[in-house]
Amino acid sequence: MKKLLEKLSNAPGISGFEEEIRKIIFNELDGLVDEIKIDDMRNLIAVKNGDPNGKKIMLAAHMDEIGLMVRYIDSKGFVKFSKIGGINDQMLLNQDVYIQTSDGDVNGVIGSKPPHKMKKSEKDKVVKYDKMFIDIGASNKEEALKMVQIGDPIIIKQNFQDLGNSLVKGKALDNRAGCAVLVEVLKRAKSSATIYGVGTVQEEVGLKGAKTSAFRINPDMAFALDVTIAGDHPGIKNEEAPSKLGEGPTIVLADQSGDGIITPPKIKELLITVAEKENIPFQLEVSEGGTTDGTAIHLTRQGIPTGVISPPSRYIHTPVSVVNMEDMENTVKLIVAVLNGI
Repeated sequence: MKKLLEKLSNAPGISGFEEEIRKIIFNELDGLVDEIKIDDMRNLIAVKNGDPNGKKIMLAAHMDEIGLMVRYIDSKGFVKFSKIGGINDQMLLNQDVYIQTSDGDVNGVIGSKPPHKMKKSEKDKVVKYDKMFIDIGASNKEEALKMVQIGDPIIIKQNFQDLGNSLVKGKALDNRAGCAVLVEVLKRAKSSATIYGVGTVQEEVGLKGAKTSAFRINPDMAFALDVTIAGDHPGIKNEEAPSKLGEGPTIVLADQSGDGIITPPKIKELLITVAEKENIPFQLEVSEGGTTDGTAIHLTRQGIPTGVISPPSRYIHTPVSVVNMEDMENTVKLIVAVLNGI
Protein backbone atom coordinates (compact mmCIF):
# COMPACT_ATOMS: atom_id res chain seq x y z
CA MET A 1 0.00 0.00 0.00
CA LYS A 2 2.95 2.33 0.58
CA LYS A 3 3.89 2.30 -3.11
CA LEU A 4 0.31 3.20 -4.01
CA LEU A 5 0.29 6.01 -1.43
CA GLU A 6 3.56 7.34 -2.86
CA LYS A 7 2.12 7.39 -6.36
CA LEU A 8 -1.04 9.15 -5.18
CA SER A 9 0.84 11.66 -3.03
CA ASN A 10 3.28 12.71 -5.75
CA ALA A 11 0.55 13.13 -8.37
CA PRO A 12 -1.19 16.51 -8.83
CA GLY A 13 -4.90 16.98 -8.21
CA ILE A 14 -6.21 20.22 -6.75
CA SER A 15 -9.97 20.64 -6.47
CA GLY A 16 -11.56 20.52 -9.92
CA PHE A 17 -8.42 19.01 -11.49
CA GLU A 18 -8.41 15.47 -10.10
CA GLU A 19 -7.68 13.71 -13.42
CA GLU A 20 -4.32 12.18 -12.45
CA ILE A 21 -5.67 10.76 -9.19
CA ARG A 22 -8.71 9.35 -10.96
CA LYS A 23 -6.43 7.61 -13.48
CA ILE A 24 -4.32 6.03 -10.75
CA ILE A 25 -7.36 4.69 -8.89
CA PHE A 26 -8.96 3.47 -12.14
CA ASN A 27 -5.81 1.59 -13.15
CA GLU A 28 -5.43 0.04 -9.70
CA LEU A 29 -9.01 -1.28 -9.69
CA ASP A 30 -9.54 -2.11 -13.35
CA GLY A 31 -10.38 -5.81 -13.57
CA LEU A 32 -10.69 -6.21 -9.79
CA VAL A 33 -14.20 -4.74 -9.45
CA ASP A 34 -17.35 -5.36 -11.47
CA GLU A 35 -17.77 -1.86 -12.85
CA ILE A 36 -16.07 1.53 -12.84
CA LYS A 37 -18.08 4.61 -13.75
CA ILE A 38 -17.17 8.28 -14.07
CA ASP A 39 -20.18 10.49 -13.40
CA ASP A 40 -20.92 13.99 -14.68
CA MET A 41 -19.15 15.61 -11.71
CA ARG A 42 -16.11 13.43 -12.54
CA ASN A 43 -16.41 11.31 -9.41
CA LEU A 44 -15.02 7.81 -9.86
CA ILE A 45 -17.49 5.11 -8.75
CA ALA A 46 -16.13 1.55 -8.50
CA VAL A 47 -18.76 -1.13 -7.89
CA LYS A 48 -18.10 -4.50 -6.31
CA ASN A 49 -21.30 -6.51 -6.56
CA GLY A 50 -22.75 -8.53 -3.70
CA ASP A 51 -26.13 -10.15 -3.10
CA PRO A 52 -28.67 -8.42 -5.41
CA ASN A 53 -31.06 -8.32 -2.46
CA GLY A 54 -28.39 -7.21 -0.01
CA LYS A 55 -27.38 -3.81 1.27
CA LYS A 56 -25.64 -1.04 -0.65
CA ILE A 57 -22.63 0.40 1.14
CA MET A 58 -20.85 3.56 -0.01
CA LEU A 59 -17.20 4.29 0.76
CA ALA A 60 -16.07 7.82 -0.07
CA ALA A 61 -12.52 9.19 -0.24
CA HIS A 62 -11.95 12.61 -1.74
CA MET A 63 -9.34 12.79 -4.49
CA ASP A 64 -8.66 16.51 -4.41
CA GLU A 65 -5.99 18.45 -2.56
CA ILE A 66 -5.70 22.09 -1.57
CA GLY A 67 -3.73 24.24 -3.99
CA LEU A 68 -3.55 27.45 -5.97
CA MET A 69 -4.79 28.82 -9.30
CA VAL A 70 -3.42 31.45 -11.69
CA ARG A 71 -5.54 34.59 -11.23
CA TYR A 72 -3.59 37.43 -12.86
CA ILE A 73 -0.30 38.16 -14.63
CA ASP A 74 1.28 41.58 -14.15
CA SER A 75 3.18 43.65 -16.70
CA LYS A 76 6.52 42.20 -15.61
CA GLY A 77 5.36 38.60 -16.03
CA PHE A 78 4.85 37.73 -12.36
CA VAL A 79 1.90 35.47 -11.59
CA LYS A 80 -0.69 36.37 -8.94
CA PHE A 81 -2.77 33.50 -7.60
CA SER A 82 -5.90 32.54 -5.71
CA LYS A 83 -6.09 29.87 -3.01
CA ILE A 84 -8.18 26.77 -3.74
CA GLY A 85 -9.20 25.27 -0.42
CA GLY A 86 -8.13 26.12 3.11
CA ILE A 87 -4.46 27.10 3.10
CA ASN A 88 -2.78 29.15 5.81
CA ASP A 89 -0.86 32.01 4.19
CA GLN A 90 2.29 31.45 6.24
CA MET A 91 2.67 27.99 4.67
CA LEU A 92 3.04 29.41 1.16
CA LEU A 93 5.96 31.80 1.13
CA ASN A 94 9.04 30.67 -0.85
CA GLN A 95 7.49 27.32 -1.77
CA ASP A 96 8.69 25.58 -4.90
CA VAL A 97 5.71 25.12 -7.24
CA TYR A 98 4.75 24.07 -10.75
CA ILE A 99 1.88 25.29 -12.90
CA GLN A 100 -0.03 22.68 -14.93
CA THR A 101 -0.65 23.91 -18.46
CA SER A 102 -1.95 22.37 -21.66
CA ASP A 103 1.66 22.30 -22.91
CA GLY A 104 3.21 20.78 -19.78
CA ASP A 105 4.38 21.89 -16.37
CA VAL A 106 5.96 25.30 -15.77
CA ASN A 107 8.25 25.65 -12.76
CA GLY A 108 8.04 28.60 -10.40
CA VAL A 109 8.75 29.86 -6.90
CA ILE A 110 6.50 31.88 -4.60
CA GLY A 111 8.11 35.17 -3.63
CA SER A 112 7.34 38.45 -1.88
CA LYS A 113 9.07 41.62 -0.75
CA PRO A 114 12.39 40.60 0.92
CA PRO A 115 12.56 41.10 4.70
CA HIS A 116 15.40 43.60 4.28
CA LYS A 117 12.95 46.00 2.61
CA MET A 118 10.11 45.50 5.06
CA LYS A 119 9.13 48.05 7.66
CA LYS A 120 9.38 46.89 11.26
CA SER A 121 5.59 46.64 11.47
CA GLU A 122 5.57 44.39 8.38
CA LYS A 123 8.25 42.02 9.74
CA ASP A 124 6.07 41.14 12.72
CA LYS A 125 3.13 40.07 10.54
CA VAL A 126 2.41 37.04 8.36
CA VAL A 127 2.75 37.97 4.69
CA LYS A 128 -0.70 37.63 3.11
CA TYR A 129 -1.07 35.55 -0.02
CA ASP A 130 -2.27 38.53 -2.05
CA LYS A 131 1.10 40.17 -1.38
CA MET A 132 2.90 37.18 -2.86
CA PHE A 133 3.56 36.25 -6.48
CA ILE A 134 5.03 33.41 -8.50
CA ASP A 135 8.24 33.94 -10.45
CA ILE A 136 8.25 31.72 -13.56
CA GLY A 137 11.23 33.42 -15.19
CA ALA A 138 9.18 35.49 -17.66
CA SER A 139 10.41 38.93 -18.71
CA ASN A 140 6.97 40.49 -19.28
CA LYS A 141 3.26 39.73 -19.44
CA GLU A 142 3.32 38.69 -23.10
CA GLU A 143 6.05 36.16 -22.47
CA ALA A 144 4.32 34.83 -19.37
CA LEU A 145 1.05 34.34 -21.28
CA LYS A 146 2.89 32.08 -23.72
CA MET A 147 3.85 29.92 -20.74
CA VAL A 148 0.73 29.90 -18.53
CA GLN A 149 -2.92 30.91 -18.72
CA ILE A 150 -5.46 32.35 -16.29
CA GLY A 151 -7.13 29.44 -14.48
CA ASP A 152 -4.19 27.03 -14.66
CA PRO A 153 -3.81 24.96 -11.46
CA ILE A 154 -0.70 25.41 -9.32
CA ILE A 155 0.84 22.53 -7.35
CA ILE A 156 3.31 22.78 -4.46
CA LYS A 157 6.30 20.47 -4.98
CA GLN A 158 6.98 17.80 -2.37
CA ASN A 159 8.35 14.29 -2.72
CA PHE A 160 7.03 11.30 -0.78
CA GLN A 161 9.65 9.87 1.59
CA ASP A 162 10.10 7.42 4.45
CA LEU A 163 10.71 8.69 7.97
CA GLY A 164 11.38 6.50 11.01
CA ASN A 165 9.03 4.17 12.89
CA SER A 166 6.65 3.38 10.02
CA LEU A 167 6.09 7.08 9.31
CA VAL A 168 6.00 8.56 5.81
CA LYS A 169 5.76 12.15 4.67
CA GLY A 170 4.34 13.59 1.49
CA LYS A 171 2.13 16.11 -0.25
CA ALA A 172 -1.64 15.88 -0.05
CA LEU A 173 -1.91 12.97 2.36
CA ASP A 174 -5.23 14.72 3.03
CA ASN A 175 -6.67 12.82 1.36
CA ARG A 176 -4.48 10.53 -0.69
CA ALA A 177 -4.26 8.42 2.46
CA GLY A 178 -8.03 7.89 2.24
CA CYS A 179 -7.75 7.10 -1.46
CA ALA A 180 -5.13 4.42 -0.79
CA VAL A 181 -7.34 2.93 1.93
CA LEU A 182 -10.30 2.92 -0.47
CA VAL A 183 -8.36 1.02 -3.13
CA GLU A 184 -7.03 -1.55 -0.66
CA VAL A 185 -10.46 -2.14 0.86
CA LEU A 186 -12.02 -2.75 -2.55
CA LYS A 187 -9.24 -5.22 -3.38
CA ARG A 188 -9.67 -7.19 -0.15
CA ALA A 189 -13.36 -7.02 0.81
CA LYS A 190 -15.55 -10.10 0.30
CA SER A 191 -18.97 -8.92 1.38
CA SER A 192 -22.55 -9.90 0.66
CA ALA A 193 -23.22 -6.17 0.37
CA THR A 194 -22.71 -4.32 -2.90
CA ILE A 195 -19.87 -1.90 -2.29
CA TYR A 196 -19.65 1.45 -4.05
CA GLY A 197 -16.15 2.85 -3.71
CA VAL A 198 -16.23 6.53 -4.65
CA GLY A 199 -13.28 8.80 -5.32
CA THR A 200 -15.03 12.13 -4.80
CA VAL A 201 -14.14 15.49 -6.31
CA GLN A 202 -13.97 18.98 -4.80
CA GLU A 203 -14.30 18.02 -1.13
CA GLU A 204 -11.93 20.79 -0.09
CA VAL A 205 -14.20 23.44 -1.62
CA GLY A 206 -17.62 22.34 -0.42
CA LEU A 207 -18.00 18.53 -0.28
CA LYS A 208 -19.38 18.76 -3.81
CA GLY A 209 -18.67 15.32 -5.25
CA ALA A 210 -19.98 13.55 -2.16
CA LYS A 211 -23.34 15.30 -2.49
CA THR A 212 -23.96 14.26 -6.07
CA SER A 213 -22.56 10.71 -5.84
CA ALA A 214 -24.48 9.90 -2.66
CA PHE A 215 -27.70 11.10 -4.30
CA ARG A 216 -27.03 8.85 -7.28
CA ILE A 217 -26.12 5.74 -5.28
CA ASN A 218 -28.63 6.21 -2.43
CA PRO A 219 -26.83 3.67 -0.19
CA ASP A 220 -28.15 2.02 2.94
CA MET A 221 -25.01 3.01 4.82
CA ALA A 222 -21.85 4.99 4.10
CA PHE A 223 -18.35 5.57 5.43
CA ALA A 224 -16.18 8.57 4.65
CA LEU A 225 -12.46 7.74 4.53
CA ASP A 226 -10.36 10.77 5.34
CA VAL A 227 -7.57 11.82 7.71
CA THR A 228 -7.86 13.55 11.05
CA ILE A 229 -5.51 15.85 12.94
CA ALA A 230 -2.84 14.14 15.02
CA GLY A 231 -2.00 16.25 18.06
CA ASP A 232 1.07 14.30 19.19
CA HIS A 233 3.66 16.99 18.45
CA PRO A 234 4.81 20.29 20.01
CA GLY A 235 2.54 23.31 19.79
CA ILE A 236 -0.81 21.60 20.32
CA LYS A 237 -2.57 20.38 23.46
CA ASN A 238 -3.66 16.76 23.70
CA GLU A 239 -7.22 17.85 24.53
CA GLU A 240 -7.35 19.87 21.29
CA ALA A 241 -6.45 16.90 19.07
CA PRO A 242 -6.23 13.64 21.03
CA SER A 243 -5.50 11.30 18.10
CA LYS A 244 -1.94 10.01 17.89
CA LEU A 245 0.11 8.34 15.18
CA GLY A 246 0.58 4.61 15.71
CA GLU A 247 -2.52 4.05 17.84
CA GLY A 248 -4.87 2.99 15.07
CA PRO A 249 -7.62 4.59 12.98
CA THR A 250 -9.80 7.27 14.53
CA ILE A 251 -13.55 6.75 14.65
CA VAL A 252 -15.07 10.23 14.49
CA LEU A 253 -18.10 10.65 16.76
CA ALA A 254 -18.75 14.30 15.88
CA ASP A 255 -16.95 16.99 13.92
CA GLN A 256 -17.19 20.75 13.52
CA SER A 257 -18.79 20.83 16.99
CA GLY A 258 -21.80 18.97 15.60
CA ASP A 259 -22.33 21.32 12.67
CA GLY A 260 -20.72 18.59 10.57
CA ILE A 261 -21.62 15.00 11.36
CA ILE A 262 -22.85 13.45 14.58
CA THR A 263 -22.30 9.74 14.07
CA PRO A 264 -25.50 7.68 14.49
CA PRO A 265 -25.38 5.31 17.50
CA LYS A 266 -25.75 2.19 15.36
CA ILE A 267 -22.76 3.19 13.22
CA LYS A 268 -20.68 4.00 16.30
CA GLU A 269 -21.58 0.66 17.90
CA LEU A 270 -20.88 -1.26 14.69
CA LEU A 271 -17.39 0.20 14.27
CA ILE A 272 -16.39 -0.19 17.93
CA THR A 273 -17.79 -3.70 18.23
CA VAL A 274 -15.98 -4.93 15.11
CA ALA A 275 -12.70 -3.26 16.12
CA GLU A 276 -12.81 -4.85 19.57
CA LYS A 277 -13.78 -8.27 18.18
CA GLU A 278 -10.93 -8.21 15.63
CA ASN A 279 -8.40 -6.73 18.10
CA ILE A 280 -7.84 -3.73 15.84
CA PRO A 281 -6.55 -0.67 17.73
CA PHE A 282 -8.75 2.40 17.37
CA GLN A 283 -9.21 5.91 18.74
CA LEU A 284 -12.33 8.01 19.33
CA GLU A 285 -12.65 11.69 18.51
CA VAL A 286 -15.07 14.55 19.04
CA SER A 287 -13.73 17.37 16.88
CA GLU A 288 -14.48 21.08 17.05
CA GLY A 289 -12.98 21.98 13.67
CA GLY A 290 -13.18 20.67 10.14
CA THR A 291 -15.49 18.18 8.51
CA THR A 292 -15.53 15.54 5.77
CA ASP A 293 -17.57 14.10 2.93
CA GLY A 294 -19.55 12.29 5.63
CA THR A 295 -21.40 15.51 6.39
CA ALA A 296 -22.73 15.80 2.84
CA ILE A 297 -23.52 12.10 2.53
CA HIS A 298 -25.54 11.77 5.73
CA LEU A 299 -27.80 14.67 4.70
CA THR A 300 -28.59 13.22 1.26
CA ARG A 301 -32.17 12.28 0.32
CA GLN A 302 -34.00 11.08 3.43
CA GLY A 303 -30.74 10.74 5.35
CA ILE A 304 -28.01 8.08 5.11
CA PRO A 305 -26.46 6.51 8.24
CA THR A 306 -22.81 7.51 7.90
CA GLY A 307 -19.57 7.09 9.78
CA VAL A 308 -16.09 8.60 9.39
CA ILE A 309 -12.94 6.50 9.77
CA SER A 310 -9.64 8.34 9.63
CA PRO A 311 -5.97 7.51 10.07
CA PRO A 312 -4.39 10.41 12.00
CA SER A 313 -2.07 12.78 10.13
CA ARG A 314 0.32 15.45 11.30
CA TYR A 315 0.42 18.89 9.63
CA ILE A 316 -2.63 18.58 7.35
CA HIS A 317 -3.49 21.51 5.07
CA THR A 318 0.20 22.36 4.73
CA PRO A 319 2.58 21.54 1.86
CA VAL A 320 3.65 18.30 3.59
CA SER A 321 2.06 15.96 6.12
CA VAL A 322 2.89 12.70 7.92
CA VAL A 323 1.02 9.43 8.46
CA ASN A 324 1.84 6.07 10.02
CA MET A 325 1.62 3.08 7.64
CA GLU A 326 0.51 0.79 10.49
CA ASP A 327 -2.46 3.10 11.07
CA MET A 328 -3.21 2.88 7.34
CA GLU A 329 -3.15 -0.91 7.45
CA ASN A 330 -5.35 -1.06 10.54
CA THR A 331 -7.81 1.32 8.89
CA VAL A 332 -8.11 -1.08 5.96
CA LYS A 333 -8.51 -4.07 8.29
CA LEU A 334 -11.29 -2.36 10.24
CA ILE A 335 -13.30 -1.37 7.17
CA VAL A 336 -12.88 -4.78 5.52
CA ALA A 337 -14.02 -6.51 8.73
CA VAL A 338 -17.09 -4.25 8.92
CA LEU A 339 -17.99 -4.92 5.28
CA ASN A 340 -17.44 -8.67 5.50
CA GLY A 341 -19.67 -8.83 8.55
CA ILE A 342 -22.62 -7.12 6.89
